[in-house]
Amino acid sequence: MVPERSDVKKNRIFSLKWQYTLIFAGLMAGIICITTLLSSLFLPKYYEFTRIKMIRKAYEELLVASGAGSFSGDDQEIGRQIDDMSLKNNMSVIILGDDSRIVYSSRNGERGIDMILIGYILGMPPEATRFEVIEHTDDYEIRKTISSDDVFLEMYGKLDDGYTFLVRTPLESITESARYAARFYLLIGVCGIVAGAVIIFFVSKKMSDPILGLSDISARMVDLDFDARYKGNDRNEIGLLGNNINTMSESLERSISELKTANNELKRDIEKKEKAAEEHREFISNVSHELKTPIALIQGYAEGLKEGVSDDAESRDYYLDVIMDEASRMNRLVKDLLNLDQLESGEDVIDLERFDIGEVISSYLQSAGMLAADAGVKIIYDEKNGNYVWGDPFKAETVFANFFSNAVHYCKETPAGKYIKINTESRDNILRVCVYNTGDHIPEESLERLWDKFYKVDKARTREYGGSGIGLSIVKAIQASIGRDYGVYNTEGGVTFWFELESK
Repeated sequence: MVPERSDVKKNRIFSLKWQYTLIFAGLMAGIICITTLLSSLFLPKYYEFTRIKMIRKAYEELLVASGAGSFSGDDQEIGRQIDDMSLKNNMSVIILGDDSRIVYSSRNGERGIDMILIGYILGMPPEATRFEVIEHTDDYEIRKTISSDDVFLEMYGKLDDGYTFLVRTPLESITESARYAARFYLLIGVCGIVAGAVIIFFVSKKMSDPILGLSDISARMVDLDFDARYKGNDRNEIGLLGNNINTMSESLERSISELKTANNELKRDIEKKEKAAEEHREFISNVSHELKTPIALIQGYAEGLKEGVSDDAESRDYYLDVIMDEASRMNRLVKDLLNLDQLESGEDVIDLERFDIGEVISSYLQSAGMLAADAGVKIIYDEKNGNYVWGDPFKAETVFANFFSNAVHYCKETPAGKYIKINTESRDNILRVCVYNTGDHIPEESLERLWDKFYKVDKARTREYGGSGIGLSIVKAIQASIGRDYGVYNTEGGVTFWFELESK
C-alpha cells in the first residue's frame, strides 16, 4: 500500500539533525564521565608512580656524582646540576659525610632536613610520623611519610665513600586535585557539549535539509506529481542523489505520459473496433431486413405463378410486375451498397474539375421534373448559370439527386402550398446548394442520425416509395471524400438539406 504524504511527514519528527546532535552530546558526555572516573581512580597512583620514578633518577645522578668523587672536592658543576634537578622537581636533597658533616644541601632544601636525616641515622624518626615502605634495597629505602599535616615521599640510603643521603619531596593532595580536575573537566565538558551540539545541529541541518527536500520530492512523486525538482548545487553524494532523482522524475513523467498516450490510443482502437463490430452487425441486420421483404415477395409470387394461382393474363402480369419491381429494388440496393463501400474504403478515385453547378442542377431537373409533377409538387428554382465550383460533377449530381428525391417524397401541402425550393448561397469562396421542401419537421433526435446507414425516420413511408435508407449515407461519404460540409435543419413550414462545394 502506498503511504500517504501525511504519514511521511510524521516520520520526520526525529530527524537526522537531532539524531546527530544527540549522538554527539551522548558521546561527549560519555567521554567526560569516563575521563572523570579514570582521573578519580588512577590519577593519584599515576602521580605517585611518576614521583617515585623521579626520585630514582635523582638517586642515579647522586651515584654518578659520588663515584666521580664530586662530593670530596669542590665541583661546582655537579652542585649546579643537582640544584637544577631539585628546583625543577621540587625536591630537597642533603648528603652527610661519615662524620655527620653536611657535604651537600640543595638550595631549595627544606628547613630542618639535616635533623631529619640525623634522626634516621640515629634511629630516631620525627614524632607523630607514620611510615609506609614502598621499596627497600640494600642501598636505599623509598617510603611514604605521613604526618598530621603533610605527606612526603622520601628516599634514604647510602652512597659510596660512606655518604648518607636523603631525598625528600612533598606529595601534594592529589585526591583533592583530582576532584578539582574532575569538576573542571565537567565544566569544560558541558561547555564543549553545548557548543559542539550547536555546531553539530547546524552542520547536520545543512546536511539533513537537502535530504528532507529529496524526501518531499519522492513523496510528491508517489502522488504522481513530477513538477518538483531538486535545486541544490551540492558537489557531494546528496547532490548526485538529487540529480538522479530529477532524472528519474523526468523519465517517470515521460514514461507515464507515453503509457497514458498508448492507453488512450488503445482505448480508442478498442472503441473503434467495438463500434466497427457493432456497425457490422447492424449492417448485416439491416441488409438482411432490406432484402428479406423483396425476396419473400419474389418467392411468393413466383410460387403462385408456378402453381397457377391466377389463370387470366392480367393477374399474371400483376404478379410479374411485382417480381420485377422487387428485383429492381434489390438491384438498386446492391448498387448503392457497392457505391457506398467504394466511397468509404477510399477505392473510388475523386477527379476534381471545375464545372458549372447550375447546369448540373438544371440538367437533372429536366429528367426528374416528371417525378415532382406526378407528386403534385411545384419546383421553384431561379436558374443561375456561371456558378463554377471544384468537384466531381457526377458525384455532385448524386448528392443533389438524393436531396431532391427525399424532398419530393416527403413534401406535403401547407398553407403556402406544396413546393420544393432550390437556391445557392456564396460566401468565402464556398458555394452552398440548398434544397427546401414543405412538410413536417424532422425530430431533433433524428437530425444527426439521418446520415447513418439504413436509418429511417418513417420506415413505412420509405418502403412505400422504394427508398433503401442509404442515400444520405452516400451523401455523407461523397462530401467527406472531398472535405466539404453538408447538413440539414428544420425551418419554417419545412426542412432544408444543404451541401457545399469550393467555388475558387
